[in-house]
Amino acid sequence: MVELTSKKISTDAVLEQVEAHSTGGVVLFLGRVRDHAEGRPVNKMAYEAYAEMAKVKLAELEAETCQKWPVKKIYIVHRTGLLELGEVSVAIAVACAHRKDAFAACRYAIDRLKETVPVWKKEYFSDGEAWVKGVVPEVKKATPSSQ
Repeated sequence: MVELTSKKISTDAVLEQVEAHSTGGVVLFLGRVRDHAEGRPVNKMAYEAYAEMAKVKLAELEAETCQKWPVKKIYIVHRTGLLELGEVSVAIAVACAHRKDAFAACRYAIDRLKETVPVWKKEYFSDGEAWVKGVVPEVKKATPSSQ
């Protein structure tokens, strides 16, 4: 199951999504807003997404991860909007029969999410703001009609 949300992410709710008695290993990854980036203090972060495509890419990521490892259950949720320090921006829970597979699948899922899912991050500093690594969400601009 995958989700894109503007609501706070509850780790208890994430773990409930992967509950299964057939699993002996559950790995939970949490990406949180930290107070620094490249030597600068960060006050907060904003996440924007191309929602329709992000949901498709998250579902593809879920399927891809389940094909590569014997995943019993997986749950991926990414938050959008303005987040304060310490808040969870992304959570991935993977449940497998064995911990080795759960760790590998979870690491793969977060690495691929960062590579393929259209979610952008803006960092806010005391003296300004910047999109991470120069990535700025594309904005469709209206073009003048030809005459």
